[in-house]
Amino acid sequence: MTAARWPALTALAWVAAQIAYPLTDGAARDRVTVLVVGLSAATALLHARAVRGLGYAAGFLLIVAGLGGLAEMIGTASGFPFGCYGYADGRLGPELAGVPLLIPLAWVGGLYPIRVAAGLLCRSSGAQIALTAAGAVGWDLFLDPQMVDDGQWRWCSALPGLPGLSDIPYTNYLGWFAVAAVMTTLVIGLERRCPERIFAPAVPIAVLLWTWFGSALAHAAFLGLPVSALYGLIGLGVVAVPMLVVLVRAARTAGGGTRPGAGPDRGNPGFPGRPPMRRTGP
Repeated sequence: MTAARWPALTALAWVAAQIAYPLTDGAARDRVTVLVVGLSAATALLHARAVRGLGYAAGFLLIVAGLGGLAEMIGTASGFPFGCYGYADGRLGPELAGVPLLIPLAWVGGLYPIRVAAGLLCRSSGAQIALTAAGAVGWDLFLDPQMVDDGQWRWCSALPGLPGLSDIPYTNYLGWFAVAAVMTTLVIGLERRCPERIFAPAVPIAVLLWTWFGSALAHAAFLGLPVSALYGLIGLGVVAVPMLVVLVRAARTAGGGTRPGAGPDRGNPGFPGRPPMRRTGP
């Protein structure tokens, strides 16, 4: 089996684990949560390795998990940059400085597909950073209410939150945006040193779209969280909706009778943020 196929397999297993989540409770749900996060991170890192090489996958892990873990440890100790919060003891496995070691991996699996989509949608680095950070906040509009409802962590901030999500302070979203922006800035620098070997964005884009639609459906229909379903649908939609539009346009262009090997199919496959590809082989 080629390395490029492994991310598709782990992504399918990840979807299956997500479907199982609302069907479980108690310790079984905790185990499913760990499985979901592990498969999400594995999908991201396997795809990163297939597309840009082992050095990029290792660098992405170091940047995102390292900064994510550091931000979480500072956050639980001081309340900065997210606000006052704390994790439930032991439910998500081993901890370091009060933060489950699983949490940095959640940053890896969650940020990667958003970063890939932003890179396809935006030309400038500044726009890519802003869109990736905004998409990360949109993802957290699903994640935080779900995990708070499940008791995985609790907020102790007196600051206000969004209407219907008053337990989660607004500083959480500002912190997410700032941390994700720093991560993305460093990741873009890494990408310049590790150019794409192949162009194969299908798996992370599918992961992004499933996270967007599947999470909204699960929150609204199975988890009893209609408010976060709406917020997440809008928040992560800032990345998912433009991505869908581009995909539809690319499909129409590809099916419009363009001669193979000529025109937009060869130079730029419909993604505004992707530079024209050069032919390097026969």
